[in-house]
Amino acid sequence: MLSIDPKEIPTAKLHAYLLGAVAPRPIAFASTVDAEGNPNLSPYSFFNVFSSNPPIMIFSPARRVRDNTTKHTLENALATKEVVINVVNHAIVQQMSLSSTEYAKGVNEFEKAGLTMLPSEKVKPFRVAESPAQFECIVKEVVALGNEGGAGNLIICEVVKIHIHDEVLNERGTIDHYKIDLVARAGGSFYSRARDGFFEIPKPIATLGIGVDQIPAEIRNSKVLTGNDLGILGNVEKLPTAEEIKEFTKTTEIEISDSIETNHKAAKEFLERGDVMTAWKILLAK
Repeated sequence: MLSIDPKEIPTAKLHAYLLGAVAPRPIAFASTVDAEGNPNLSPYSFFNVFSSNPPIMIFSPARRVRDNTTKHTLENALATKEVVINVVNHAIVQQMSLSSTEYAKGVNEFEKAGLTMLPSEKVKPFRVAESPAQFECIVKEVVALGNEGGAGNLIICEVVKIHIHDEVLNERGTIDHYKIDLVARAGGSFYSRARDGFFEIPKPIATLGIGVDQIPAEIRNSKVLTGNDLGILGNVEKLPTAEEIKEFTKTTEIEISDSIETNHKAAKEFLERGDVMTAWKILLAK
């Protein structure tokens, strides 16, 4: 295993390891204006939402590693205390990337990227009309994490107005993850299209799973079942009863083998289908 002391490698190399391992990351497409009202637009993947009440988002324009200068976004946020965070979907990912070009101060990245400036209602920075969700924010605080190249600056934003395009909503009025089609940032030149990788895991917050430690050792030490399989098995609240297992073995068309490995392979197939209780019955059948 590669072990790294962050103080012993160049910042650029450390940056690459951090961004390659902590990924994918959502993108804050941040719109600001300077003190004279000139617009600026730039994406940041050091970003997430951190609170619902109050609604707080944080993104971090880091100091440039090559020359330790600061980004126009940071300078504008400090000067005006306002920002619009637009989300990035697949339809605008190339334009978003273009806007990250290091244009000179005063150059309008909306125009360079071919994006539409949409007036905001509560803050001065413009929204990106093409973005499926836009968050007007006031800057509550800026926390500088250092003075050297690569140091982040946490821009802590309180959302004061939200705008969401109707076409990304479902019939319940909530966001459809497939329709919004978000993209995320990884390391280097890599991005991720979120909807291509979605899968569901039932939240254990509403249940009290037995836990992997309560799975019989013969199953827990299986050469077939993975850690993820054991996690699924451990998320049930109770095991099938002896009566349920007996009835299952009488009526099922599934062949219960004398081979533990064969039974574990059969159970794994049902886990992959989402039929956890049948998997358990196969595993516990004698």
